[in-house]
Amino acid sequence: MSELINNSSQRKEMLKHMILELHRGVAPEQVRARLVELLSRIPYDEVVEVEQELIAEGLPVEEVLRLCDVHTAVLDGHLDLSGAKDVPPGHPVDVFRQENRALEKVASEIRDMLAGSTSLKQEDLPNWLIGLHGKLNALMDVDKHYLRKEYLLFPYMEAHGITGPPKVMWGKHDETRALLKAAIDAVSNHDKLTLDELQAVIDFGVKPAVQAVLDMIMKEEEILLPMCMDTLTGEEWYLVHVQTPEYGFCLIDPEDDWQPEGVEASEISYGGGSSVRLPTGSFSIDELAALFTTLPIDLTFVDKDDKVKFFSHGPKRIFARNRAILGRDVRMCHPPGSVHIVDKIINDFKSGRENSAAFWINFKDRFVYIEYFAMRGEKGEYLGTVEFTQDLTELRKLEGDQRLLNYKK
Repeated sequence: MSELINNSSQRKEMLKHMILELHRGVAPEQVRARLVELLSRIPYDEVVEVEQELIAEGLPVEEVLRLCDVHTAVLDGHLDLSGAKDVPPGHPVDVFRQENRALEKVASEIRDMLAGSTSLKQEDLPNWLIGLHGKLNALMDVDKHYLRKEYLLFPYMEAHGITGPPKVMWGKHDETRALLKAAIDAVSNHDKLTLDELQAVIDFGVKPAVQAVLDMIMKEEEILLPMCMDTLTGEEWYLVHVQTPEYGFCLIDPEDDWQPEGVEASEISYGGGSSVRLPTGSFSIDELAALFTTLPIDLTFVDKDDKVKFFSHGPKRIFARNRAILGRDVRMCHPPGSVHIVDKIINDFKSGRENSAAFWINFKDRFVYIEYFAMRGEKGEYLGTVEFTQDLTELRKLEGDQRLLNYKK
């Protein structure tokens, strides 16, 4: 056997070569055999560095995304976690891991159900599908887990210069969400699906969705989370921790609270000041904060450098926001599939071709109106973009007049 490669730069070059070989169509089995022969074990952080370098060198994010499952399978069992830091109870990484154990339990229950599907009779199928539907809905709770990664964890990774892997992982999140939704839709016709159709639903719908969730758990625990433990500061982890309830927990209710040593909550702030004076009046900070909380609309402001600078936070906010996005490039706040629309709007606003862009959608049984406005200074210079979002569900039902005082109950 060839001498093992123990030099970090040589290992990373070998990893890069391996992924490019997969890109060129070399069979994964051949690549895996060569990897085992030369590398044996690979430090988890080097995988992240190699993905980052490949993207920087021009390999499209979409291609890294396409190869992600293949090269992760090749690496499975050969990642070295000996240098990973310990995680205290209640730490965000501990919570992510607890959720992963709960997701694995549901995935195992689904696989047990699938294993017994061959003995089903047609008259038993509707009730069996109802049970499977419930298990898949439970697995869909992973969306909360992914949202916390996307909106709480990824911004701090990007602040530390790690931008490639979050893009790839967000893309895998979206793929997994789509697979789960398709699987749920496929088994929802409890009374119409036949035994002849069932196997195709299992093989091409349910199994890929379950496997996608399990594959992401491996990527998180053997690569992403250990690397984040090495990178994020105690204050950054605490900000992730205190904002986690805004998104909710996935399948669990953690029992432990956590606060990093040497970091007090009172020391963590998002800015200050006593008043804001404007050409037509002034507000105290408390009044201004209350104003944006009271308005029945959601506002988000992106400055001229495409960084998120502000968002309102009313009690009935339509789309989730959290303070981790402040200072973040707006493109990083959207899934890869919609970034081109964001770019189009911003470019048209900056060039002066357009001043607004409107959309309306049906979202969770609500009719939602979304409009983007170019914000300009006195000389017409571009200052940024304001996103205006309003729930028009009840307003669309109004008819006639209301001229007398009638408080809304």
